[in-house]
Amino acid sequence: MNARRVRVCHVITLLEPGGAQDNTLYTVSHLDASFVPSLVCGRGGALDGEARRLGVPLRFVPSLVRPVRPHLDALALLSLARLFRKERPDIVHTHSSKAGVLGRLAARLAGVPRVVHTIHGFGFHESQRWPVRRAFIALEGLVARLTTRFIAVSRANLETGVALGLFTRDRVSLIRSGVRLAEFERAAGIGGSRGAGPTFREEIGVPRNAPLVGMIACLKPQKSPLTFVEVAARVVRELPGTVFVLAGDGELRGEVERRAAALGLRESFRLLGWRRDVPRVMAALDVMLHTSLWEGLPRVLPEAIASGVPIVATGVGGTVDILRDG
Repeated sequence: MNARRVRVCHVITLLEPGGAQDNTLYTVSHLDASFVPSLVCGRGGALDGEARRLGVPLRFVPSLVRPVRPHLDALALLSLARLFRKERPDIVHTHSSKAGVLGRLAARLAGVPRVVHTIHGFGFHESQRWPVRRAFIALEGLVARLTTRFIAVSRANLETGVALGLFTRDRVSLIRSGVRLAEFERAAGIGGSRGAGPTFREEIGVPRNAPLVGMIACLKPQKSPLTFVEVAARVVRELPGTVFVLAGDGELRGEVERRAAALGLRESFRLLGWRRDVPRVMAALDVMLHTSLWEGLPRVLPEAIASGVPIVATGVGGTVDILRDG
């Protein structure tokens, strides 16, 4: 008699372009045949359509949002618990901070026997006010006690969790996210010429010989895109003719546009929105600037390395797993 397949429900806050989302979608669509996967997320992400095409059950919880919203958070908790009771998964596997907290609490309320959480960077960081940071650490400590197994995508995240007493080493596995590098090497012409770059520069109105600095990221607080704009203004003052490009979109787009205008960057700054041709964008850059406040394992950095692009980055989270200073 065949063994019953194991039902695994993955939960993530929002399906926007990013490493945690790529990791989740890849995992859901490539699980062994002995598992029956499903996916739960908030509504409105740029990758919702891609998730629908995976061919796995997809459920949206509209009240599951990234910012702290007590009323919506309570509603999301109840909605998730109700969903888990109905679907009866054997394992709930959560990703990202908000879904990690609410998903694990809901799994306990619903009596789910096994709970796995992947750490794609913690929701607390050194830039937060101490009371806020302390509260987030305490919340992580609470739901850590409800977690069967942890997965860290970077050594830095693993060591942070151990140092804070969130888990012991025997409860966590280090599994770094895979990154598809071949398409970046092809676009950059590794072993040949960087042929894609000049064409892209022409499309966005950047002279062929102008220094081009870029970041590819979701415009959300974690990535600190306003810091990118501030750096752009300072560099352009000292090195006129330098152009900065930001490929991405998100909740901070309006603030980014207003700050760039206020700093007089009209001729030196391009906000590209989401791009489907990221390898081509990367191949055009002279420098990758990465301004994140916290990270899991930023895939964009190995992609830049594969493209032969030098990197300037904040030394946070999994960034230090990838780069060596100097």
